[in-house]
Amino acid sequence: MRTFALVAILFAAVPAAAKPWQGIEPGVSKREEVLKKFGEPSRTVTQDGKEVIAYFSKEAIKGTTQTQFKVDPATQLVERIDVFPGPVIDKETIENSYGPACPAGPAPATPCYLRKLTDDFRTYFLYPKLGLAIFFNEDGKTVHSFIFTTQKAAK
Repeated sequence: MRTFALVAILFAAVPAAAKPWQGIEPGVSKREEVLKKFGEPSRTVTQDGKEVIAYFSKEAIKGTTQTQFKVDPATQLVERIDVFPGPVIDKETIENSYGPACPAGPAPATPCYLRKLTDDFRTYFLYPKLGLAIFFNEDGKTVHSFIFTTQKAAK
């Protein structure tokens, strides 16, 4: 759970443009768009003042074991999307899909990741330009989860 506490700190900020997932964009898309696109969720709960719309089990979104949309109750905007992939995804696939490691020096114009460690020493890649963090399993080679948020929150 420490991983998710760290992520909450990383991504607590004002909304701005972000990389969309399945047509839902943090900081832009509204709660009603999620329900229209994915149907009735498995569960909806309130956590830390945010509404969490979760799809898992029979309602899991194709290609995932679970997806959570965190929504601001006041604005109805999706602030963050946590995706737990169904298939095994490796580092090479991530780099080919989202971009390589950032070089030393000034950041390039294209997306790249910063390699980070959680407080429990698990690796994750932070793509600040995309508003995306990708957490790896304990093996350090396969993806545990994706977190899509706003670019501003990912800095």
